[in-house]
Amino acid sequence: MAQLSDDCFAFGGPLLPVDDAMALLAARLGAVEGTEALSLVLSDGRVLAQDIVAPLPLPPFTNSAVDGYALRGTDLPSGAHKAFAVAGHVHAGAAATVAAAPGEAVRVFTGAPMPAGADTVFMQEDVDLDCEGRVILPPGLKRGANVRPVGEDVTAGQIVLQAGRRMRPQDVALAAALGLTQIEVRRRIRVAVFSTGNEIVAPGAQRGPTQLFDSNRFMLISMLARLGCEIADLGILGDDPGSTASVLKSAAATHDLVLTSGGVSTGDADHVKAAVQSVGTLVFWRMAIKPGRPVAMGVIGGTPFVGLPGNPVASYVTFVHVARPAILALSGTPPQTPVAVPLRAAFSYRKKAGRREYVRVSLRKAADGAIEAVKFPREGAGLLSSLVETDGLVELREETTSVDRGQTVTFLPYSSLV
Repeated sequence: MAQLSDDCFAFGGPLLPVDDAMALLAARLGAVEGTEALSLVLSDGRVLAQDIVAPLPLPPFTNSAVDGYALRGTDLPSGAHKAFAVAGHVHAGAAATVAAAPGEAVRVFTGAPMPAGADTVFMQEDVDLDCEGRVILPPGLKRGANVRPVGEDVTAGQIVLQAGRRMRPQDVALAAALGLTQIEVRRRIRVAVFSTGNEIVAPGAQRGPTQLFDSNRFMLISMLARLGCEIADLGILGDDPGSTASVLKSAAATHDLVLTSGGVSTGDADHVKAAVQSVGTLVFWRMAIKPGRPVAMGVIGGTPFVGLPGNPVASYVTFVHVARPAILALSGTPPQTPVAVPLRAAFSYRKKAGRREYVRVSLRKAADGAIEAVKFPREGAGLLSSLVETDGLVELREETTSVDRGQTVTFLPYSSLV
C-alpha cells in the first residue's frame, strides 16, 4: 500500500490546471512495494520490475532471410546472367555441412544457417534453373543481400526491455525469443472503487421512478482492468456523511488507491468531499477542465484518493487525466502522453480562456481525401451515447478561445487514453 504524507500534494491555488495536476501526481506518487516472478505466458499487461538484459544475440547465428541460393559475394554476376553449379542444400534447423566454394551456389531455406564462405542470397523467385541443374543468377544484387547477420536485431548484453514497461504481446515475444520462461513484475495495484448517490441503483436491481442504473462504476472498473489493476468493487454508497467517511477510511487501509464517482461537487447531498476531509486531507477538488471541473484528490491514512464527477463523460475525461496518471505512477510506469494526431476540424466552436476543454468527435474522410473531426451534435456531460458514437476527443488547450471550420486541431483517439 502506498504511504503518503497528508501534505505531500500541497497546492495553493483554487483551480488546478490539467498539466499541473498530472505533473504533481507523477512527481509525488511512487511505485508500490512488492514484486513477483511470473510465467512469461501470463505477463501481458504486467509492469516489469527489472530490466531484461539479452543473454544472447538475436539472431544467435547468421542465417538466410529467404528461400533461395547462397554464394560468395566475390562471385556475384556483373553485367550478365551467370550459371552456378548447386553444391548442396541447407534446411532451417539443420547444420550447414556444405560450403560455398568459388563458382558454386548452395540451396538454402529461410532461417537456415549460412554455408561457410557464403555472404549473399538470391531469392528463388529471381533465378532460373537450366537443363543441367545449374542455377542461373541475374546481375545487380548487392553483396550481403537477404542475409540476417548474428546480432542484427539484438546484441548480447543489451537492455531490451526496461523496468517500468507495461508488457505487450510483442514484448512477450521478444522475451521468449531470448529463451526466458519467467520475468519479475510489480504486483498489481489494488484499487477500491465505488459509486455514490441515492439516485443510482445497480443494474438488475429494482429501479425507482426517479433513479438511474449505475453506469460509471462499470466503466471505471473496465478502465482499471485495462491498466492491469486488482479491483475491489465496493458497490454503491448512499448519501450519508457518516457511512461515507467510514467506508473511505476502511478502503484506504487495505488498498493502494481509492476511486469514487459522484459526490464531489457543491450540492447539499455531495458528501464525499467532506468525508475525505474528516478522515484525511483534501488536496484539491477543482480542476480547470471541461467536462469534469469537480474532481477531487486527497490522502487518507497515507493512501491516495481520487473522486471523479458523477456525469459519465466528465468521469471518463477526469479518469484519463487524474486516475490514470496516479495508477501509472503507483505501478512504477513512467508518465505516458496520449498520442496526439493533428486533424482538420469540420466544426466551429467557442470556449473560455483559462481552462482545457475536450470535445467529443467522430472521424470522417472529406471529399478531398483528408480526415476530418466531426463534433458530436449535442452537448452534455451526461450523454453516454456521445462516448459510444465518437472516436475520440479534440483537446483545446487553455489559451484557445475558438475553433474555426478547417482549422487544424489536436485529436486524441480513445485507444490512446486507456
